[in-house]
This record gives sequence, structure tokens and C-alpha cells, in this order.
Amino acid sequence: MPTLPKRSRIYQNHHFDSTRWDYFESRANDIVVATSYKAGTTWTQAIVAHLLFPDGNFPAAPAEMSPWLDMRIMPLEVVLNRLKAQTHCRFIKTHLPLDGMLYSEKIKYLYIARDPRDVFMSLWNHYKGMKDEFFTLMNLLPGRVGDELPRPPDDIHIFWRNWITRGSFAWETDGWPYWSHLSNVQSWWNFRHLPNIQLFHYNDMLENTEREVRRMAAFLEINVPENAWADIIKAVSFAEMKRQGDLYAPGGGHFWKGGAQTFLHKGTNGRWREVLSDKEMALYEAACDRALTLDCRVWLESGGTI
Repeated sequence: MPTLPKRSRIYQNHHFDSTRWDYFESRANDIVVATSYKAGTTWTQAIVAHLLFPDGNFPAAPAEMSPWLDMRIMPLEVVLNRLKAQTHCRFIKTHLPLDGMLYSEKIKYLYIARDPRDVFMSLWNHYKGMKDEFFTLMNLLPGRVGDELPRPPDDIHIFWRNWITRGSFAWETDGWPYWSHLSNVQSWWNFRHLPNIQLFHYNDMLENTEREVRRMAAFLEINVPENAWADIIKAVSFAEMKRQGDLYAPGGGHFWKGGAQTFLHKGTNGRWREVLSDKEMALYEAACDRALTLDCRVWLESGGTI
């Protein structure tokens, strides 16, 4: 394994295009918030926003301040110009595996992971809650590489079988019709030893939010006044974020039936236990064996500080 990450793959599909990062000019204090999907991205963006602006007086909504750079919807020039105009510490969102990123030693990377089965349950809600106009936009926007994003099946079990046994890219074996959650986590896990990459787990963030948010602040070298902590932790609680969903959800939740309340659904873990059968769990075991090292899998299912 090389000592530093190197981009070895190009990721392009209905959602994203990894080559958009080729045009990004980084700054020494930039932050990248990275996940595969449905693992705490929006939550972490809100946390970083509140750490940078402890009084909650944001210059823009967190999702606007922190654009998803690889996402195809927003014209690249618009995204880059908005980032260039920012004078505060910038934080940019990505859903790319590390082998699709142009790594920089001067950027700090926050990577958030979550149990694949919990990710699946959240993704199912996300996928079936999308409005028709979102599918039209994804599939008809010029420049799409590969297949269209299909409508979700009516049955969650059909979706599970597809998601856990089919890849969207030639080198992936799960994640269809999106991208592999398992390979994404493994790509970042492989470089967890680097001082500018810090891995966090959704379980730990749920279990002790303040501890994990303080750990993020320490890693990002953001000094927060001690008297601001109580307000910050309250502001980033699920209940408070859902109450202000239009502020935090991407695009204010416009692309989902029910808006931001659908996007910010439950934020809970373990719902898969009542859904997936033993045979379906056997497919999960096989997928993990294909894509994950044992140490990565143990952490992915249980969390813990690395």
C-alpha cells in the first residue's frame, strides 16, 4: 500500500463525477466532510458549521456553505466561484471513495461511517422518497456517464438483494444503483493512520454526541468558547435539526416528498433487524467478505475511537 493516497479510479454516474475535483483550488485550512451516503453527512456538516460559527449566525445554510463538489446538478463553475468567495474556513462535502479523490496533505478529512445495514435502511427511505423531478434531473442532465438512476422497486427486499449483490462500477460488487458503501469505507480505512484523516462512527456520535463533537473540534483545531458548547450540542441534536430541517437538508429538502422531514427521517439504528431474514443476512456476510478486511468490518459494525 502506498504511504499516501493516490487517485486510481474515476467515478462517474448519474449522481457524481470525480473529475470535478481536478478544478478545485485548495487552501491550507480546508476541511472535507466525506461519507459514502446516509452515514451522517448532513449531521457532520451541521456540526462543522456550528463549530466555525458557535453563535449559529451562519453566512448561508450549511448545505450551501458546504457544497457537494462531485455532485453533477450544480454547474461546476458556480460551485467553484462560491467556494472561492468564501473567506471563512471552508468545508466541502464528498461521497467519493479515497481512491477517487485528489488527496492533499494540507486538507483535513473528516470521514463518517455507519453500519451498512443501517445505511441501507436510511437509503431505502431516501430513495423511495425522491420526487419524480429528481429522477428526471439526474437522468436527463447532460454529461451523465453510465445507466440511468432507476425508480426504486416497490419491495424493500428486492432493493436489498440488488444493493448487496450488484455493483454499479466494474470494480465494485455491491451498492447498486448508487455505489459501494463497503468499498468506500475500506478505501478510507486503509489510510486512517494519516494525521490529516480522522474517522468517526455514527454509533459513537449517537451514543455521546458531545464527546465526538469535541473530538472533531480538536482534530480540526477549532477553538470553541467553553460557554458555547451547550448551545452547539443542542443545535446539532436530531430533534433540533429536524425542527429546522429546511436549513440543513440539501436544497431545503425540495427533491423529497414531504420535504426536509422526509430527508431527515429517523436517525436511528437497528431497524434492519425487523426487516432482513437469515438468507438476506447471508448475502450481507458474503458482501463483507468480498469488500472488507476483518478489522474494518469489526469497526464498521461496532464503532469505537480509532
